[in-house]
Formats: sequence, structure tokens, C-alpha cells
Amino acid sequence: MKLSEWARRNNVTYKTAHRMWQSGMLDGYQLPTGTLVIREPKLDAPVQPTGVALYARVSGSDQKDDATRQLQRLRDFAAARGLRISQEVLEIASGLNDKRPKLAKLLSDTSVGTIVVEHKDRLTRFGFHYIERLLAAQGRKIEVINASDTADELVDDFVAVITSMAARIYGRRSSKQRVNAVRECVERIYQTGE
Repeated sequence: MKLSEWARRNNVTYKTAHRMWQSGMLDGYQLPTGTLVIREPKLDAPVQPTGVALYARVSGSDQKDDATRQLQRLRDFAAARGLRISQEVLEIASGLNDKRPKLAKLLSDTSVGTIVVEHKDRLTRFGFHYIERLLAAQGRKIEVINASDTADELVDDFVAVITSMAARIYGRRSSKQRVNAVRECVERIYQTGE
């Protein structure tokens, strides 16, 4: 295949691919026209993704300190588990936003075998299990440091919606108090059946 096609498929710039070819990292040859052709490696067995990526997300730029602390907790977790980190991704975007370029790039990087997040909602507010299953089909996984706050998935989903909406309307600090009040109310209703 042409070097430009190889670069596009492997998410590197043409210039980087050209340097790799010049240094002998890529098997290929040059045609008399100057076109560089890269030989595709023959795969005997599928290569298992081995990289570990840390993914931290906050909703607004005013939370950069929170993002830094979140990333440090992810580093500490990875170090305690003996994981070798291949990349760290920090993104400032809403959990409801489905057009997050850094997350999209991370999910499409097949060299990453494990994505470590602090909470499920740091990766996405909704559809976490779909992403988890799609990655599992590729031999990859998501590792969540902190499990859910409650034992019931329906309550967790409801709290996620309330948290997101309250954070947008009232701001992060006051939303936490309101969410805790709503959580207590929902749990009380759920437990008593009122």
C-alpha cells in the first residue's frame, strides 16, 4: 500500500511515516516514480492490545485542578496495580457530549488494551455497557476504579441525569448538595416503595 495510506490507517502523519520508512522501521520500497510502497506485515496470530491508557474528564475549564487530581489518582491506581501506562488523556467536556475527539481517538486506538477511568460517568454518562462490550469484542477492557455509589443501576442512572442537569443549571458545588438530597429521597422511595 502507499505510504500515505499506511500513515492514514495507523493514525500518524505522512511526515512521521516517511521518517519511519527512512529509518528502516517500515518494510517497503520506492517505485521509479518516487512513490513509496509499504509491504503489509503477514500476521500469523492477532496482536493483543497491551497498552494502558488513563482517561480523566471534567465538565468545565474551571475544574482543571479537579482534573489534575483525578489524573493523579489514576496514576496512583495504575502504579499500585503494576500497570505500565502508555498514554494519559485529559478532556474537558460534558459527559453527555458524544463528540469528544480525545475519547474518540482513544477508543479507536487498538494498541490500547485497557482504559482506566475513575468512575463510569467520567467515560460517559450513558451507554457505558455498550462501549464496554464493543471493546471486549476487540479483546480490550475498561477498568473502573470506583464502583457505583448505590447497589441499584436504575438509581445510578437517575442520579447521573439529575447530577448532569443540576450541574448545568446551578453550578457544580450547589448541585452536589441538591443531588445528595435527591439521591436520599430516591433511595428512601425505592426502599419503602412509597
